[in-house]
Amino acid sequence: MSKKPVTPPARKVAVLGAGSWGTTFAKILADSGNDVMLWARREDLAADINETHRNSDYLRGIRLPANLVATSSMAEAVKQAEQVYLCVPSQTLRENLVQLAPLLREDQIVISLMKGVEKKTGLRMSEVIAEELPISPDLVAVASGPNLALEIAKEQPTAAVISSESLDTASVVAQTVSNRYFRCFVNTDVPGTEFGGVLKNLIAVAVGIVDGVGYGDNTKASIITRGLAEMTDFAVAYGAQPETLAGLAGLGDLIATCESPLSRNNTAGRLLGQGYTLKEVTNQMQQTAEGLASVAPVLTLARAREVDMPIVEQVSQVLAGTLDPKDIAPHLTTDTDEPQGERSLDDYQTRGGGVVWGALKRAFNQLRDSPGSSSSD
Repeated sequence: MSKKPVTPPARKVAVLGAGSWGTTFAKILADSGNDVMLWARREDLAADINETHRNSDYLRGIRLPANLVATSSMAEAVKQAEQVYLCVPSQTLRENLVQLAPLLREDQIVISLMKGVEKKTGLRMSEVIAEELPISPDLVAVASGPNLALEIAKEQPTAAVISSESLDTASVVAQTVSNRYFRCFVNTDVPGTEFGGVLKNLIAVAVGIVDGVGYGDNTKASIITRGLAEMTDFAVAYGAQPETLAGLAGLGDLIATCESPLSRNNTAGRLLGQGYTLKEVTNQMQQTAEGLASVAPVLTLARAREVDMPIVEQVSQVLAGTLDPKDIAPHLTTDTDEPQGERSLDDYQTRGGGVVWGALKRAFNQLRDSPGSSSSD
């Protein structure tokens, strides 16, 4: 006789942020059998969700479960929650955490659903959380993967990864979230999981730009492939495992974001490719395209670890108005006319080990600069 699947216990959870992704994730949690409190900044939006069981502003045509209740009071949202999911624009996270900090208990798990880095500090979202909230790092997790909100709200099957320094925490969160259309895997590579979600947005903007110009699938495929190489080089330089970038948080999310018209970052890039200025694109977008805000801090971080990111550099020039979008493709995927190996080994053989030496040098610098390192004269 086959065993029946074990149904995870219902939990009280809170989702802070009632945009399209926050509302969708609240629905995922409710469909997983949890009692969900969704915090909306606007009182009228919270009232509309409660009265109509819909979020007409950000998730039209989707009926929300009865066990999903909205509130405009952050204190009410988190008071009884075992887990608190954060889904606000990345550049407003810190100010929201200042409001949240005195409301949290020390045993609550906090999960970031955001895919960005803080502009002024270059910190990942979990690092901002660590600075502002008085909780153990073992109680912080992040969620990432190929997760386009509207598709998931329509209950089209997908997968995601939950990452935490504590595998137990990641597993508890994954169990809380998983249901018949949303499957979660776990890992402990928080930097890789977060940077995968951040960096794919930048590559999606690049793909959108060439799409807007009118270039075809060959160009886009080249950018996606070389973009993954840039993502991996960058993430590994900051302590990530390369395997993570080949998984759901890297390659999976990259494909979905670059190929779908539902992607805000792809849409923003397409508008740039059609000739709109950055200001015009920002004004047209109803919701935040995180990739636009992440370009500058990511490039600063890349230069600090001597990581070459020619695709992201070109996107930066388009955003600044110093590069015509139609000129982006011919020299987008490399930063030199010199033949380059596709893999690090090929580059080592063709150029005297430049790329490999760069990677070794970055590793040495990390060891030298780590808090536990010592130096001698």
